[in-house]
Amino acid sequence: MHAAHRGPRVVDDWRPDAWRARPAAQQPDWPDPDALAAVVDELRRQPPLVFAGEARALRAALAEVATGRAFLLQAGDCAESFRECTANDIRDKLKVILQMSVVLAYSAGVPTVKLARLAGQFAKPRSSPTETRGGVTLPSFRGEMVNGIEFTAEARRPDPARLLAGYHHAAATLNLLRAFTKGGFADLARVHQWNQEFVAASPEGRRYERLAAEIDRALRFMAACGIDLEAELQLHQVDCFTSHEALLLPYEEALTRQDSLTGDWYDCSAHFLWVGERTRQPDGAHVAFLAGVHNPVGVKLGPDATPAEVLEVCRVLDPDREPGRLTLVARMGAERVGERLPPIIRAVRQAGHPVVWVSDPMHGNTFTHANGYKTRHFDDVMAELRAFFDTCRAEGVWPGGVHVELTGAEVTECLGGADALGADDLEQRYETMCDPRLNARQSLELAFQTAELLAS
Repeated sequence: MHAAHRGPRVVDDWRPDAWRARPAAQQPDWPDPDALAAVVDELRRQPPLVFAGEARALRAALAEVATGRAFLLQAGDCAESFRECTANDIRDKLKVILQMSVVLAYSAGVPTVKLARLAGQFAKPRSSPTETRGGVTLPSFRGEMVNGIEFTAEARRPDPARLLAGYHHAAATLNLLRAFTKGGFADLARVHQWNQEFVAASPEGRRYERLAAEIDRALRFMAACGIDLEAELQLHQVDCFTSHEALLLPYEEALTRQDSLTGDWYDCSAHFLWVGERTRQPDGAHVAFLAGVHNPVGVKLGPDATPAEVLEVCRVLDPDREPGRLTLVARMGAERVGERLPPIIRAVRQAGHPVVWVSDPMHGNTFTHANGYKTRHFDDVMAELRAFFDTCRAEGVWPGGVHVELTGAEVTECLGGADALGADDLEQRYETMCDPRLNARQSLELAFQTAELLAS
């Protein structure tokens, strides 16, 4: 981190458009390049969504995670929807994240860094550029920042105007998120009120209520000891940072700004950006873009990732070996993480990269049920998470975090959990725009089981 008093410095040869000289995977086939250029120019004129100082604060918090003194909770929607950019939807997602962070911090005794998949997760990579139904082939749905989910030629045509719509929906989401986290909603005295009605009656909800009562007693005890609770800001507001996959590079380029204090470049579309399994090529455009921004960044690692590939990505993204700069997210599947992750951990540790090790136990355990619904089973999610903890401890590194897709709604998209959702339940409330998400009950159950892993 550069000291504020140094003033602007000369940036070597990196520019926000440097990625354009590299092969860029997973980019939409925009039908009108002039329209895209006009939208990018308009985005350049818009205010930043986040600020360099906030990104530096997150980087400092992740440095604590890298050294084993904190735990990262990265959670939120698989693919955000413009229509769900409402106060109630944003509030309910935040409630779940706050509940999970309290469970982790109070039960496991470590600070929890809160990183939301919000205010920008409007685009998704796809395994195929096209989709065929009934003999009709159209472009795949790539998220509402690119095209529409309806299976029509008009809806599936990539429209650059959606980039501007995504920016404005992200701005509205961030505005409300800041109001909730700094304006009293996240006050620890409201810990009971975060328990949603459909969660409260569940075993997880009742367990959470018992924990909330313990927190109430602890606060009363502190007050009785003469501690001025009103003066402790950390009890009344929280930092909740934002993140999304840095997929649509023209959008990310347009929102990259040079910090006036340090001269460093920051992608001001979010505090934290990551590249996915399909875009993590060391010589590709996405890695080249993230190499130049000073945000903390992440890389998803699937079961086919090799130690050599990961080391090359680390070399490009973390050349100075700075704690908090790079997060590696394993998404390998419950049956493979114990085999594939250890040699990668050894190679990265021996090379001296102080990365944050995180488990994404969702993506590697996705399958399509015989009834046609894409789903995940809660037991598989927890099996991968347990294997991740066991592997990290066996290799002498801190299991630094969990990355999950969830929603505050009472959806029925993932099987299992305490409610034992079965295949017949999937059709009741299957609402995701892309991948299946944990509902609030399943998310809370995951938090309690993760806290137990941390405390063991």
